[in-house]
Amino acid sequence: MRFPARLSLATVVVVFALAAVADAGVFLPPKGKVYGGVSDNGTYRGFENFSEATGKHPAVLQTYHPWGNQLFLAYQRWQNTEVLPMLHISTADDETRAELITPKEIARGVGDPYLIEINRFFSARRQKAFIRPLGEPNRCLNPYTAFTCSGKRRGGEHKTIWYRRAFRRIALITRGGTTAGRIDRNLKKLQLPKLNWGSLTRSPKLPKAPVSIVWSTLPSGSPSVRGNHPVDYWPGSKYVDWVGTDFYSNYPYWRDLNRFVHNRRWRQKPVALTEWGVVGADDTRFARRVFAWVKQQPRVRMMVYYRGFGTADPYYPYNYPLTVKVIRNKLKSPRFLAFAHGYARRR
Repeated sequence: MRFPARLSLATVVVVFALAAVADAGVFLPPKGKVYGGVSDNGTYRGFENFSEATGKHPAVLQTYHPWGNQLFLAYQRWQNTEVLPMLHISTADDETRAELITPKEIARGVGDPYLIEINRFFSARRQKAFIRPLGEPNRCLNPYTAFTCSGKRRGGEHKTIWYRRAFRRIALITRGGTTAGRIDRNLKKLQLPKLNWGSLTRSPKLPKAPVSIVWSTLPSGSPSVRGNHPVDYWPGSKYVDWVGTDFYSNYPYWRDLNRFVHNRRWRQKPVALTEWGVVGADDTRFARRVFAWVKQQPRVRMMVYYRGFGTADPYYPYNYPLTVKVIRNKLKSPRFLAFAHGYARRR
């Protein structure tokens, strides 16, 4: 491959790196293209409303599930909307927000049966999907974070080491693609217990699931204290296919965003805005700047709008008609894909 003389060595390295991962379960859009997406509010009509308001079918639909939740209803929604799904896995109960499982328990294998079911679900259907486990770990309101909102370490089963180990375990099991014995050996190298099958039928092998693992944090810590920054939760390149971050108009800290994207630890990974949006008031300037920023960042290949869960939600996009108009105008560009390769098809 030949490059123009003015291309820097660093740029060449990134080009080669992204090309290398394109066929390794990363599901990149074609060169120069970006996946647009939206968050799932649990209804087909909600998805249609967003498509109509913005003038383009979102290629990605991000569904938020608590630990242990079944995927059958979500899968029907993914099929009806013909999207490439992104499954965000939280450890908070949907209604009470109580913690269902701790990072240490995940790392030690307590939740393995659920992870094995995810592996089998996507493998059996040959359905490509992004898996986003435990997003925003450096946000104090999430149960799996290592810090309280006052800036104190939670300690115990919520140390960052347990988050990193939990994330590695999630990646190994949901990906599958090898024998159970080899996964056990890989877990042992990570100083973790072997597979816990629970009441599931044991199998000599976990099938290879067509999943792409998304690791995502806030650009900086919330609270921004020592030990609560993205690097403190980084599980390692081997366990991550995409890096992601969330960015909203009420916290428009562009310096933090740029610092996150260009961190040397993950500078060869494609980047997603796993959540972005306008909060509290119409902000056309913010929306325009987000699109301009994405255009300037060749590694940013996906942006998912977060729309909340109802008209009273401060994230509800239709409360901000001028912003929606800007989004509609920007999405007219053929750069933003309406469909992704491998989307869930109606059957």
